[in-house]
Amino acid sequence: MEWSIQEVARLAGTTSRTLRHYGSIGLLEPSRTGHNGYRYYDRSALVRLQRILLLRQLGLGLDEIARVLARDADAAPALRRHLAWLSEERDRLARQARAVEQTISALETGGPLMAEDMFEGFDHTQYKDEVEERWGKKAYADSDAWWRGFGPEGQKEWQDRVARLSTDWQAAAAAGEEPDGAAAQALAARHVQWLAGIPGTPGYPHGPAKEYVLGLADMYVADPRFAKNYGGADGAAFVRDALHSYADREL
Repeated sequence: MEWSIQEVARLAGTTSRTLRHYGSIGLLEPSRTGHNGYRYYDRSALVRLQRILLLRQLGLGLDEIARVLARDADAAPALRRHLAWLSEERDRLARQARAVEQTISALETGGPLMAEDMFEGFDHTQYKDEVEERWGKKAYADSDAWWRGFGPEGQKEWQDRVARLSTDWQAAAAAGEEPDGAAAQALAARHVQWLAGIPGTPGYPHGPAKEYVLGLADMYVADPRFAKNYGGADGAAFVRDALHSYADREL
């Protein structure tokens, strides 16, 4: 059985132009070309296209995809591995959906937010490029391997620890604690100890370097994505000042 280039484009949600480009670079040749110049694709070509599109979703470039396909010529085992990844991704998205549903319910009913469940299924790899740009590819690779090594239960325990630290920072700021006071400095010590346990952190495993702690503290204020973890700009400024005080005295 064969499909025309227009049919394949429609089925795959792509364009004839894209398929012709794949053919021109040797990534996906048509199984035959008719006397009228029309391109046709058989069963094996469609399987290959499926693999190409799956690898594209993973962010691979066309050159890298070509190398992967050349290395893993047997489609079934390769697709089986990809299916396992898709199953994991499906489960992660389901956990994420449940977490968002719980947050919506809490917001609409005025019920308590379940902080320990709010970040279930969220993917830390979304910051991969940013981490590599700031601190290098090795820093990200080390952290990523460390994180995956925890497994689901270990990851949840770590998330719980982070959530408690964030909650305690916000409570201290709301209570009017001074950044250089005993309560804030105890939190700063906990924060630095937390950072010390993350591979890829400059100074690991002996503890984060002073310059790193100061730069990270400043980023908590400068970047709204971090500031929201501490209740907004004011809370982030409190954390920054406390960490600066701690780093100047202890690091």
